[in-house]
Amino acid sequence: MTTAIHPPKYPAGDFQRKQNYAEPDNRENAKRLREAPRKLRTAIAGLSAQQLDTKYKNWTVRQIVNHLADSHMNGFVRFKLALTEDVPTIKPYNETLWSEVADAKQGSIEPSLQILDGIHARWSDLAERLEQSDLRREFHHPELGRHVPLDEALHMYAWHSEHHLGQIQWLREQRGL
Repeated sequence: MTTAIHPPKYPAGDFQRKQNYAEPDNRENAKRLREAPRKLRTAIAGLSAQQLDTKYKNWTVRQIVNHLADSHMNGFVRFKLALTEDVPTIKPYNETLWSEVADAKQGSIEPSLQILDGIHARWSDLAERLEQSDLRREFHHPELGRHVPLDEALHMYAWHSEHHLGQIQWLREQRGL
C-alpha cells in the first residue's frame, strides 16, 4: 500500500497527444478500448452500494462508472459523425451537470456497464476495420476550438477509460475498498 493521502489528478498519467498516429498506435488504442469494460468490471467487483458511493475527489465510484457510459456514448456518436459527415461540429455537454442527474448519482451501475460492453465492442471493432485515411477524418470540437482527428479521439478515449479506472483502483488501494 502506498502512502498517498490526496488522490492524484491523473492516476493513469497525463494524456499525451501525438502529432501523428501510425497504424500500430491505432491498433493498440483499439485494443485498449476493447479491454476497458472488462478491466472496469474487475476493478469494481465486490463493491457494496456504500463503497460505490465513496468519493474520488468530487465524484463517487458510481458517478465515475455512469460518467464513462455517458462520455463514451457521446464519443462513439462523434466518431460515427466524423465518418459520415465532412468535419461535423460536435455538441459538447457539461459532464459535471450530467454527473449530478439522478441516474448518474443514485442509479445502478449495471446499465452503464452494459452500455460500455456494447459500445466498446462496436467501437473497437469499427476502429480495427478502418483505413488510416478514415482515422484521419475529423470533427470540430467548439470547446477546444479545433478539429480533432479520429486517431487522436481513439487515443483519448482509450486513455479516458484508463484514467477513470486508475481512480477506482487508487480508491481500492488507498481506502481499502
